Amino acid sequence: MAHAVVTGGSGFLGSHLVDTLLDDKYRVTVLDNHGSGRPANLAHIEPSRLNVRKHDVREPFPEFDDVDVVYHMASRASPDDFDSHAVEIALTNSEGTKNALECAREHDARTVIASTSEVYGNPEAHPQTEEYNGNVNIRGPRAPYDESKRFAEALAVAYRQRYGMDIRTVRIFNTYGPRMRPDDGRVVPNFLSQAISGDDLTVYGDGSQTRSFCFVSDLIEGIRRFADAPAEDAAGEVVNIGNTHEITIRELADIVLEVVDTDSEVVQKPLPQDDPELRCPDISKAREMLDWEPEISISDGLERTIPYFEKQLSLSA
Repeated sequence: MAHAVVTGGSGFLGSHLVDTLLDDKYRVTVLDNHGSGRPANLAHIEPSRLNVRKHDVREPFPEFDDVDVVYHMASRASPDDFDSHAVEIALTNSEGTKNALECAREHDARTVIASTSEVYGNPEAHPQTEEYNGNVNIRGPRAPYDESKRFAEALAVAYRQRYGMDIRTVRIFNTYGPRMRPDDGRVVPNFLSQAISGDDLTVYGDGSQTRSFCFVSDLIEGIRRFADAPAEDAAGEVVNIGNTHEITIRELADIVLEVVDTDSEVVQKPLPQDDPELRCPDISKAREMLDWEPEISISDGLERTIPYFEKQLSLSA
């Protein structure tokens, strides 16, 4: 059995990735310090099928007999954490990425680095292609996340140049679905939690800022296709994975009010500093290289997500 190491495997995206790897008969080891990831996200898996090790990726990785692929997914990604956990985030994406790459180098393993659309900052190019270098405020409140992800990409390039490693970088755009924390702080869990609880939906600014929301199963399918692509096609590449259906935040609020049985209304608050005005991926490269594009609409994806949020909110009531 091929062995996959997944950092952040107890998190929202990592746990869904683990499910697909186990379905494909991988032997999987999860490394997670449970800072934002939750053991409950993996509780449905028979313990004998999965090796979960509580470990902070800022520390050197444990010894392994063999590793075939490393998925480096670890990092807090909620804007609510950018201030309270700024140092942890910056080091997870720098020291943690170095440790993931060192593990892969030791075992001659393929490596998939989870980057983010946040490397584009508040973009001046739209939609964003992989060639666009971004417009990031290096001293702003989002910098510990945005800049450390940019550094992670630079470090991946340096390791490939120095050691000839098979390293692939995926830039993940806004993703949602079951296993997001209701208090995550991003817009979809915020809106769903508020609507289900009967609270008004908080729109920051006038709601004209845009996002493109990808359902989690679509995103994981894209990541797996990229990871499994032949080395001659994918080694050293960076690929956007996300949905191209761009909507305003106000439009998202209206959709949530339609799909959730609620009396909630919309209220506005000031826009946070450096909140991107636009966000939409150009996925031409993913279409051509991976024959991939998302299939699940925002309304369908929200319908699939609501039962999870209803259950989580009832448990915490």
